[in-house]
Amino acid sequence: MIRSLSLLAVLALTGAADGPAAYLANQPMPDLMQVLPAPPRPGSPQDADDRATFQQTRALLGTPRGEMATRDVTDDRFTVFACAIGRKLDTTSSPALTRIFARMSDQGMVGRAKDGFAVKRPYLRDDLPICEPKTAHLAGNGDYPSGHTTSGWSAALILAELMPDRATRILRRGRQYGESRYICGSHSRSAVEAGYMAGSVLVAMLQTSPDFRREMDVARSELAEIKAPAPDAERCRAEAKGAGHG
Repeated sequence: MIRSLSLLAVLALTGAADGPAAYLANQPMPDLMQVLPAPPRPGSPQDADDRATFQQTRALLGTPRGEMATRDVTDDRFTVFACAIGRKLDTTSSPALTRIFARMSDQGMVGRAKDGFAVKRPYLRDDLPICEPKTAHLAGNGDYPSGHTTSGWSAALILAELMPDRATRILRRGRQYGESRYICGSHSRSAVEAGYMAGSVLVAMLQTSPDFRREMDVARSELAEIKAPAPDAERCRAEAKGAGHG
């Protein structure tokens, strides 16, 4: 089923499906089936690597890294990147950034690629535990490319542009967020790698929107003035410990 990333973003950030118009609402989107490398062929060495990664990373469930992957399934972007940003932002303190997140829909770009590539998730081949419920929706929503990774990496690129002094930390956390998907077991490693590329494609397209560029300037000014509290120290320690197990 084609599912726009904008819906996931708005639900995560505001708890509602209603939101402002997407930046790319009237923009033709790239065909990811022509942009991304094809997923590994069944029985190929790359496919064997994906399968081995899935099987081996089951041992991380229950560890600090597995717990981090579990949190990454549902946490909103402000929570995911709080430690990397060094501030606890939210929808109230950061309305301009909230608006950017709510408007950065991929317009079904990833969903169309998932449907076209039609790759099954790794746990459907090897019935092993994963870090989230094995719902019918998850099973029916293809593996390749990873939508979570697309969403997380595109957010990391935007945040790094807005806060260049924190770019290394932000981009590292964006990478870890993608890795959480194969550590969780919901995606293959190749799907995560494709998700990074899809996220970069999305941000490249966003840069063509005058509204996006204008609101990035607003968010940049907003962030320069915000006196936001520090992130939760215990969570940041847990995140650092989890990252060390990756």
